[in-house]
Amino acid sequence: SSSANLMTATLRSLFAARNAFLAARTRLFCNESGKKLSDEYLAELVKKDKIVVFMKGIPSQPMCGFSNAVTQILRMHGVDNYASHNILEDDELRERMKEFSDWPTFPQVYFNGTLIGGCDIMLQMHRNGDLVQELDLLGMRSTLQDEDNQ
Repeated sequence: SSSANLMTATLRSLFAARNAFLAARTRLFCNESGKKLSDEYLAELVKKDKIVVFMKGIPSQPMCGFSNAVTQILRMHGVDNYASHNILEDDELRERMKEFSDWPTFPQVYFNGTLIGGCDIMLQMHRNGDLVQELDLLGMRSTLQDEDNQ
Protein backbone atom coordinates (compact mmCIF):
# COMPACT_ATOMS: atom_id res chain seq x y z
CA SER A 1 0.00 0.00 0.00
CA SER A 2 2.81 2.40 0.83
CA SER A 3 4.50 1.63 -2.50
CA ALA A 4 1.19 2.30 -4.29
CA ASN A 5 0.87 5.63 -2.47
CA LEU A 6 4.44 6.50 -3.40
CA MET A 7 3.75 5.59 -7.04
CA THR A 8 0.59 7.75 -7.04
CA ALA A 9 2.46 10.68 -5.50
CA THR A 10 5.29 10.29 -8.03
CA LEU A 11 2.84 10.20 -10.94
CA ARG A 12 1.04 13.29 -9.63
CA SER A 13 4.38 15.05 -9.33
CA LEU A 14 5.35 14.05 -12.86
CA PHE A 15 2.02 15.22 -14.29
CA ALA A 16 2.27 18.51 -12.39
CA ALA A 17 5.78 19.06 -13.78
CA ARG A 18 4.58 18.15 -17.30
CA ASN A 19 1.64 20.56 -17.05
CA ALA A 20 3.91 23.34 -15.78
CA PHE A 21 6.28 22.69 -18.70
CA LEU A 22 3.42 22.76 -21.24
CA ALA A 23 2.06 25.99 -19.78
CA ALA A 24 5.51 27.61 -19.92
CA ARG A 25 6.03 26.41 -23.50
CA THR A 26 2.64 27.81 -24.49
CA ARG A 27 3.48 31.20 -22.93
CA LEU A 28 6.80 31.20 -24.77
CA PHE A 29 5.35 30.46 -28.21
CA CYS A 30 1.93 32.11 -27.98
CA ASN A 31 0.94 35.64 -28.73
CA GLU A 32 -2.04 37.50 -27.27
CA SER A 33 -4.51 35.90 -29.66
CA GLY A 34 -3.49 32.45 -28.45
CA LYS A 35 -1.94 31.28 -31.69
CA LYS A 36 0.72 28.79 -30.69
CA LEU A 37 3.24 29.83 -33.31
CA SER A 38 3.13 33.60 -33.14
CA ASP A 39 4.28 35.87 -35.94
CA GLU A 40 7.10 37.02 -33.65
CA TYR A 41 8.30 33.44 -33.19
CA LEU A 42 8.11 32.72 -36.94
CA ALA A 43 9.93 35.98 -37.73
CA GLU A 44 12.78 34.82 -35.50
CA LEU A 45 12.69 31.32 -37.02
CA VAL A 46 13.17 32.59 -40.59
CA LYS A 47 16.07 34.83 -39.45
CA LYS A 48 17.85 32.15 -37.39
CA ASP A 49 20.18 31.21 -40.27
CA LYS A 50 21.29 32.93 -43.48
CA ILE A 51 19.24 30.39 -45.44
CA VAL A 52 16.11 28.73 -44.05
CA VAL A 53 14.04 26.25 -46.05
CA PHE A 54 10.57 25.03 -45.07
CA MET A 55 10.13 21.86 -47.06
CA LYS A 56 8.47 18.49 -47.32
CA GLY A 57 11.03 16.12 -45.85
CA ILE A 58 14.63 16.87 -45.00
CA PRO A 59 17.54 17.83 -47.29
CA SER A 60 18.95 14.30 -47.29
CA GLN A 61 15.49 12.83 -47.95
CA PRO A 62 13.10 15.27 -49.65
CA MET A 63 9.51 14.02 -49.81
CA CYS A 64 8.41 15.86 -52.96
CA GLY A 65 9.94 16.82 -56.28
CA PHE A 66 9.85 20.55 -55.60
CA SER A 67 11.64 20.20 -52.25
CA ASN A 68 14.14 17.89 -53.93
CA ALA A 69 14.79 20.45 -56.67
CA VAL A 70 15.51 23.21 -54.13
CA THR A 71 17.94 21.02 -52.18
CA GLN A 72 19.66 19.99 -55.44
CA ILE A 73 19.99 23.62 -56.57
CA LEU A 74 21.53 24.59 -53.23
CA ARG A 75 23.83 21.55 -53.38
CA MET A 76 24.97 22.48 -56.93
CA HIS A 77 26.06 25.84 -55.54
CA GLY A 78 27.91 24.16 -52.69
CA VAL A 79 25.41 25.26 -50.07
CA ASP A 80 25.02 22.54 -47.46
CA ASN A 81 24.87 24.67 -44.34
CA TYR A 82 21.30 25.92 -44.01
CA ALA A 83 18.37 25.43 -41.66
CA SER A 84 15.51 23.26 -42.82
CA HIS A 85 12.13 22.52 -41.29
CA ASN A 86 10.09 19.48 -42.29
CA ILE A 87 6.53 20.81 -42.53
CA LEU A 88 5.17 17.26 -42.88
CA GLU A 89 6.03 16.64 -39.23
CA ASP A 90 4.19 19.69 -37.91
CA ASP A 91 0.70 20.56 -39.21
CA GLU A 92 0.58 23.77 -37.21
CA LEU A 93 3.92 24.97 -38.59
CA ARG A 94 2.76 24.16 -42.13
CA GLU A 95 -0.48 26.14 -41.74
CA ARG A 96 1.12 29.06 -39.89
CA MET A 97 3.92 29.41 -42.46
CA LYS A 98 1.31 29.71 -45.22
CA GLU A 99 -0.31 32.58 -43.29
CA PHE A 100 2.96 34.19 -42.17
CA SER A 101 4.51 34.22 -45.64
CA ASP A 102 1.27 34.74 -47.56
CA TRP A 103 2.68 31.97 -49.79
CA PRO A 104 0.44 28.89 -50.13
CA THR A 105 2.95 26.26 -51.24
CA PHE A 106 6.16 24.56 -50.15
CA PRO A 107 9.08 24.66 -50.22
CA GLN A 108 9.54 28.20 -48.95
CA VAL A 109 13.09 29.56 -49.08
CA TYR A 110 14.25 32.48 -46.93
CA PHE A 111 17.50 34.43 -47.29
CA ASN A 112 18.35 36.56 -44.26
CA GLY A 113 14.75 36.43 -43.08
CA THR A 114 13.25 37.46 -46.44
CA LEU A 115 11.07 35.09 -48.43
CA ILE A 116 12.75 34.41 -51.76
CA GLY A 117 10.03 32.04 -52.97
CA GLY A 118 9.72 28.40 -53.86
CA CYS A 119 11.08 25.94 -56.35
CA ASP A 120 10.15 27.91 -59.48
CA ILE A 121 11.87 31.08 -58.29
CA MET A 122 14.96 29.22 -57.08
CA LEU A 123 15.19 27.47 -60.46
CA GLN A 124 14.84 30.78 -62.30
CA MET A 125 17.50 32.41 -60.10
CA HIS A 126 19.81 29.44 -60.70
CA ARG A 127 19.32 29.61 -64.47
CA ASN A 128 19.81 33.37 -64.84
CA GLY A 129 22.74 33.66 -62.42
CA ASP A 130 20.92 35.68 -59.78
CA LEU A 131 21.43 32.93 -57.21
CA VAL A 132 25.22 33.35 -57.40
CA GLN A 133 24.78 37.06 -56.63
CA GLU A 134 22.28 36.44 -53.83
CA LEU A 135 24.60 33.92 -52.19
CA ASP A 136 27.44 36.44 -52.50
CA LEU A 137 25.29 39.00 -50.66
CA LEU A 138 24.87 36.41 -47.90
CA GLY A 139 28.65 36.03 -47.69
CA MET A 140 28.48 32.59 -49.31
CA ARG A 141 30.52 31.79 -52.40
CA SER A 142 28.80 29.61 -54.98
CA THR A 143 30.94 26.73 -56.19
CA LEU A 144 29.49 27.39 -59.67
CA GLN A 145 31.13 30.82 -59.54
CA ASP A 146 34.47 29.09 -58.96
CA GLU A 147 33.86 26.79 -61.95
CA ASP A 148 33.01 29.77 -64.16
CA ASN A 149 36.33 31.45 -63.28
CA GLN A 150 38.43 28.42 -64.29
